[in-house]
Amino acid sequence: MASVTATGSTPALPEPKQEPVLPEGYTLRVGYPPIQDYLHLRRASGLSPKTAAQAAPIPHHSWYGCYVTFTEPGTPHHEKEANESVVAMGRIIGDGGWYFHIADMAVLPAHQRRGLGGAVLRHLLAHIKANAPGPSPGDDNDLDTDSGAYVTLFADKPGRGLYARHGFIETMPQGQMGMMMPMGWENR
Repeated sequence: MASVTATGSTPALPEPKQEPVLPEGYTLRVGYPPIQDYLHLRRASGLSPKTAAQAAPIPHHSWYGCYVTFTEPGTPHHEKEANESVVAMGRIIGDGGWYFHIADMAVLPAHQRRGLGGAVLRHLLAHIKANAPGPSPGDDNDLDTDSGAYVTLFADKPGRGLYARHGFIETMPQGQMGMMMPMGWENR
C-alpha cells in the first residue's frame, strides 16, 4: 500500500464542491452501513476481509462516515427501503482536531465507474473542511507548516487516480513514508 496525504501545505486541498449529485437510484446517507453490509462491501470490493467483532466498534469510534444505497429506479415509494442495498462507503478516523484518516473507501464492482467513490470522498472532505477547527486569528504559530487539518489515507493501486484527482499526493517525495504493522496476534 502506498500512503498518500493531503495537507495544508502545497498542494492545498481543492475547495469542496457542492454536495455530490448521484445517478438516479443512488442516495448518499450519513452514518455507517449495517455490519453485514460493511463486511460484504470490504470483501466484494477487494479490501481485506474483517470479522463482525472487528466491525462492531466502527460507529462508536469513527469521527464520521457515509455510505451510498441503491434502489432500482421505478421502485414504488413504499417498497424503496425494503429493496435498498448498500453499494459504497467511506469513513473518517480522527481526533476531531487536526488529524483525519480516510478509511474503508469501497464501491461494489457492479456499481463502479458511476462516480460513487468520488461522491463519497468529496462528502468526507467537505465534512472535514466544515467541521475541523482551523487556526485561530492571532495564534502564535511558529510551525513551518500550515496548522490546518492533516488528512491521510492508504491507497491501493486502483484508487490512486481518484485520490490524486481530489488533491492527494504521495508522501514519499515529501519526505514521509506510510508504514504499517499488521497485528496478527499469532502468539496469544
